[in-house]
Amino acid sequence: MNYLPNILFAIILILGIGYFAKNVKKLIRNIKLGHDVDASDNTSERWKNMINIALGQSKMVRRPVSGFLHLIVYVGFIIINIEVLEIIIDGLFGTHRIGLSVLPTSVYGFLIGTFEVLACLVFVSVIIFWVRRNIIKVARFWKSEMTSWPKNDGNFILYFEMVLMMLFLIMNATDTSFQASNSGNIISQFIAPLFSGVSETTLYVIERSAWWIHIIGILIFLNYLYFFKHLHIILAFQNVYFVKVKPQGQFDNLE
Repeated sequence: MNYLPNILFAIILILGIGYFAKNVKKLIRNIKLGHDVDASDNTSERWKNMINIALGQSKMVRRPVSGFLHLIVYVGFIIINIEVLEIIIDGLFGTHRIGLSVLPTSVYGFLIGTFEVLACLVFVSVIIFWVRRNIIKVARFWKSEMTSWPKNDGNFILYFEMVLMMLFLIMNATDTSFQASNSGNIISQFIAPLFSGVSETTLYVIERSAWWIHIIGILIFLNYLYFFKHLHIILAFQNVYFVKVKPQGQFDNLE
């Protein structure tokens, strides 16, 4: 029975990643339907574009407010999910915060502390995005092409990110051993007092529940991306690197 959670975790992980891999194969199949294109030229320019556009989000920064918030959400969300590696190891082998065991406390604390700050920034940025979309009603979100599903899809992504960031912070706040280490709990230390009157058993249940829902939510989010416009979260770097770098309008000679 002690191995039941590990087996259950492995099944969920295999199903989540397996379904995503199946859809990625479809994506690759569709791409291969096109003609082969030589993209080995202008390597330095391609790397420069990838750093500026995909990583630096230069196109989004043309709108200062939304661009800055978008940069926080995109970079923050990607970096925070590095912690998924620890969750996967813990889930498969039955360990608890394996990073705290193999890394110096100061190093682990720095990493988790960074993740917590980013999680808080992402959460605040997503709230602002939601307010701009649904309360302030910025004009471009209410055009004819942004009704029905496109509008709902944008909100669903925001809800996903809000919940995932909140679960990450709650998971840390209710982990008594992590809070006792007093290293890396930069944000969660202020959430922990909300659970001060709760028994150790209940704290454990809350922490484990947040842990499970967090990783399951990430797998659902991963598979959700394939079907909708936010697939660019995963494909942005490849798309920007392989985009045509010749001047627009320039034709190649026909064979």
